[in-house]
This record gives sequence, C-alpha cells and structure tokens, in this order.
Amino acid sequence: MTPTTLQLSEPYGTVTCQRAGRGDPLVLIHGVGMRSAAWGPQIEALSLTHRVIALDMPGHGGSAPLPAGAELPDYVAWLHEVLRVLDLGPVSLAGHSMGALIAGGYAVCHSENVSRVALLNGVFRRSPEARAAVEARAAEIRAGTFDLETPLIRWFGESEAEQAARAQVADWLSGVNIDGYAAAYSAFAGGDSTYADGFGGINGPLLALTGDGDPNSTPQMAQAMAEAAPRGRAIVIEGHRHMVNLTAPAAVNAALRGWLDTAAEKEPS
Repeated sequence: MTPTTLQLSEPYGTVTCQRAGRGDPLVLIHGVGMRSAAWGPQIEALSLTHRVIALDMPGHGGSAPLPAGAELPDYVAWLHEVLRVLDLGPVSLAGHSMGALIAGGYAVCHSENVSRVALLNGVFRRSPEARAAVEARAAEIRAGTFDLETPLIRWFGESEAEQAARAQVADWLSGVNIDGYAAAYSAFAGGDSTYADGFGGINGPLLALTGDGDPNSTPQMAQAMAEAAPRGRAIVIEGHRHMVNLTAPAAVNAALRGWLDTAAEKEPS
C-alpha cells in the first residue's frame, strides 16, 4: 500500500489514504474510531483486480477534522470533495458502519459518480429505543467519557480469530483523536434515517452486508436497505458481529468480489 496525503479545498484541509492496485477504482471508507488500515484484508485481496483507495475519515488517521457540529451531510460533502480531487470518474464505493452511512448518502446525492455501493454493518432507520441509546453514548463521548471496553465487547466474540482482530481494533481505538471520534460518532448517531428515503434512487448494484450477531447493524437493517434499492442484495454472515470484514475476511471478500463483478448498468429485459 502507498500512503498519500491530498490537499482539499476549504474547509476540509487534508485527507490521507492508502492506495494499491490498478484497474477500476474502488473507494473504501472505515467506521468511527478506525482508520484506513482497518480495510487491510480487503485492500490485499481486491487490489489484485482494482485500483483501491482506502480513505481516513475526517478526524481519523492523518485526515483533518471537520468543523465542530458537523452532521452526516457534511461528511457526504467531504467525500464529494475528496472524489473531486482524486478525479477518478464513477467509482465503486464501500463503507463500513459510519462509512456505510457516508457511502449510502453519497450514492443517494451523487448517483452519477457511483457505479455501485456496498454498505457493510450499516445502520438504517433505528428503533426509537436504539436511537436513544446511541445518542446517549454520543453525548457521553462529547463530554469526554471514552469507554473502550463496551464497543469491543459488543463487536467481538471469544474465538481466536475474533480476539486477534479485537487486539488490533483496540489499538486503533486507543490511538484515536477524541475530538474526531466524538464528532463522527455524533453524526453517526443522528444519521440512520437522513438518506433512507432516497435509496430508491440508487440505480447501481447495492450490497448490504452484516453479521448475524451484530446487535446494532442488524440483519433486518441489511434486508431493509436491500429492499429499498432497485438492485439491492443483502448478505448475512453467520457467526460474526460488527467487525465482520476483519473476523470473516474470506467471506466478505467473496461477497465484495461478487458485487464488483455485477454489471453497473441493469441489462435490458
């Protein structure tokens, strides 16, 4: 992988990304508290056939933060600026968790720039109870309470593979910029319905993937996202939770390959 820093227009500052491979462009966006390296298994596998660009989200890794109070549309606008600077043409776009919210929102707002979209462990129209819980956690984080163990317990099981991934994720979470983390988590907490009504306008292939043990990015949400899009498909990976791209990389990579191989334009009937 080749790390790159790009200068964006105001107010976005700089963005860092990892680049690998050649071919049609595939852009990857990680979740809250992570960094572009969290896509490591996918970068390694998919760069064999595609030009992969994994972005550090604002306030994460080496990317500059967004202004205080940023909401999900601000992160979507940030992605639009990044893709303008990269000048890739239409891209395949995949996001995990908060990255899935950004990717889905971008596909709704800028469908001409997205040939297909994959939403891994995404959230979609939370219940009132789930929304209240995540908004309470966002308030705690903004107040400076950073509970590392709670997400790790929720995200990982006890198998050797899960615990190895947990150790790596714990390291990333421990090193995150708390202001960038708080801003992104607040946008994540309030963004599950922001673009939901627009999924019917996503014309390219949409993949909604999660683990059957993910209590917050549930299989029901994945199915609802797939059903809301004209060419949506849901895949649920059994025995895995929120960080499924790290704990079940072979299954996730196979699903992403199938998605990438699906024609961007619907064949005439």
